[in-house]
Amino acid sequence: MPVRPAESACLPDPPVARLPARQRATWEQTDALLASVGCDEDTRAASGWYAVTQVDPDAWQNIRPRASEALRRLVEGQQQAERVWALHAARDAAGSAEGLRRLLLAIIRDLRVVYLLLARQLARMRAAAALPEPERRGLAQLTRDIHAPLANRLGIGQWKWELEDLAFRYLQPDVYHRIAALLDERRAAREDWIARCVGQLRAALAAQGVEADVRGRAKHIYSIWRKMQRKRVGFGELYDIRALRVITRSVADCYAVLGVVHGLWPIIPQEFDDYIARPKGNDYRSLHTAVIGPDGKTLEVQIRTEDMHLGAELGVAAHWRYKEGGQGDAAYQARVAWMRKLLETRADDEDDATLAAELRAELAEDRVYLLTPKGEVLDLQAGATVLDFAYHVHTMVGHRCRGAKVNGRIVPLSHQPASGDRIDILTARDPAPSRDWLSPHLGYLNTASARGKLRAWFRREDLAANLAAGRLILEREARRLAVPEDKLERLPARLHRKGRDDLLVALALGEVSAAQLIRALLETQPVPVPVQQPRKPSPDAGKPGALMVEGVGNLLTALARCCRPLPGDDVCGYVTRGRGVTVHRADCAALARLRARNPERVIEVRWQSAPDRAYEVAIAVRGYDRRELQRDITNVITNSGARIVASDSLSHRDLGEMTMHLTLRLHDFGELSTLLAKLSALPNVTEARRLAGG
Repeated sequence: MPVRPAESACLPDPPVARLPARQRATWEQTDALLASVGCDEDTRAASGWYAVTQVDPDAWQNIRPRASEALRRLVEGQQQAERVWALHAARDAAGSAEGLRRLLLAIIRDLRVVYLLLARQLARMRAAAALPEPERRGLAQLTRDIHAPLANRLGIGQWKWELEDLAFRYLQPDVYHRIAALLDERRAAREDWIARCVGQLRAALAAQGVEADVRGRAKHIYSIWRKMQRKRVGFGELYDIRALRVITRSVADCYAVLGVVHGLWPIIPQEFDDYIARPKGNDYRSLHTAVIGPDGKTLEVQIRTEDMHLGAELGVAAHWRYKEGGQGDAAYQARVAWMRKLLETRADDEDDATLAAELRAELAEDRVYLLTPKGEVLDLQAGATVLDFAYHVHTMVGHRCRGAKVNGRIVPLSHQPASGDRIDILTARDPAPSRDWLSPHLGYLNTASARGKLRAWFRREDLAANLAAGRLILEREARRLAVPEDKLERLPARLHRKGRDDLLVALALGEVSAAQLIRALLETQPVPVPVQQPRKPSPDAGKPGALMVEGVGNLLTALARCCRPLPGDDVCGYVTRGRGVTVHRADCAALARLRARNPERVIEVRWQSAPDRAYEVAIAVRGYDRRELQRDITNVITNSGARIVASDSLSHRDLGEMTMHLTLRLHDFGELSTLLAKLSALPNVTEARRLAGG
């Protein structure tokens, strides 16, 4: 990563001279590690300032107002990470390490914080031998559970191997030393042997005219132990303790290198895998072979093109997926891959605002990661409420829920927490869930699992309670929409229910939603006569369907053949027997004869290209009188697209109440219930309903 100039260059350097000797040594190691991977000056400055805050918090607080936003993010990101470390130390994290890693990635705002965390942890692990045993083991366990997997997933391979080996050494010293003895050599000697193999292969490739980059490294002790555990084999059955990786320009070169390798050293046939011809399920591609190298020692050789190597490091075939055996969800895998790519390819001329905007667009998570009071990390779908969280913890916790705290603050049950929030559910002694929780428009529950648990609870309740609750819902909506009792008989059939009782239970359990009920209630109402809006004739209105018959709504119309009226002509209609209305020109002789015989059948008609339909409905709004209440009511109506045709208000001074009777013209009669709900939600409004016959 190229070094960029510090954004807070005007600030003094962190006063690291104040640090005690041990903390200063850790900071110096951290700074060297950051420099070795090309971290910029802001990142290295944030490392120093964070180290200073550990011994002198006021020093950073005094300088913070002058620091750039980027430097503040880097320092405060490290402080936020301490929350995760505290959770890990407070309990056995064996079952929640993955959740803590996810939480860490969710709360990090600047990707460079990851480098800071890993570099500092590696520096601490290098010096851990001098720590007391309990502290050393705690540090090693944190490294094994959090830092080493993060380094692996972010592609920082050298740090990952060293973190794993050091953690393994302190957590299982006997096994570590036994494997070290089996290797029968020091790491330096193993690396010298690898270097000799690299030299031999490079010379053989050059002799054959094959261009390739040959890299090598000795297998690390922790990796050897993991492979022995995973394959359930002994040390002598491992063939990849020492390995080479060859990067070529083309697929043809891969097979050319394979031929050179097999010609240079004896092969172990059963250890050859062609993942180029037959890629792994995750699209990993490479040639793997094992040979007997110098001094009779086994050697694994991996051969791939640069594109294959990049695909394995950054794409769906990321090395950590099959190393750690974790599948993960697609959104999380995409997040990690994109984070790693940004960390490795940050350019000199990229500004932080552009980088942050790109990150937000690419890493939209579909999960939130929340903490229980005990530090457990639970993930729910995005948009989940604290009540969803309660049901996710346990069904009875949801049933007994009476309130919730988020980070110590009381919130409503419909509150949607963010990743990293700590949720404390307040419960009653006895379960008593509310049926309102099932109403989608109230927003209490946004997960299907929680709604299913709540429906199951009410289904187990006695039939009488469900019937009563359903009846209350039905009567409330029927009254609001002014639907008389005798119109409800066909309602169960419209909603595909066996009978009235079945419908009431379905309403109580939320299996029939309020929107479905309202739609069905409106369908029981007689279709009101549409109020016609006068419009000028349109030149394209020459079709019979483009005629509007005044006064009686839509009737079947036909143009008379005797006079063939055209749009714009003055016309009249004649009501026929069985064929609707025949439209004549007003001066048609045939029409004059018909008018003389049956004048009552002649009616007025007019041209209209696209008739606007509107329906008049009368409503009543009642509430406690306050200043500007009438203005708020009329604003809601006009903003909804309805038109006020008539309005009358009555003040009940002795009760402090006010009633408004309004006649509205609605373009879509189905909007009535939505409008009534909006009016009911206004402050001081106690009732908004349709008037009978309106």
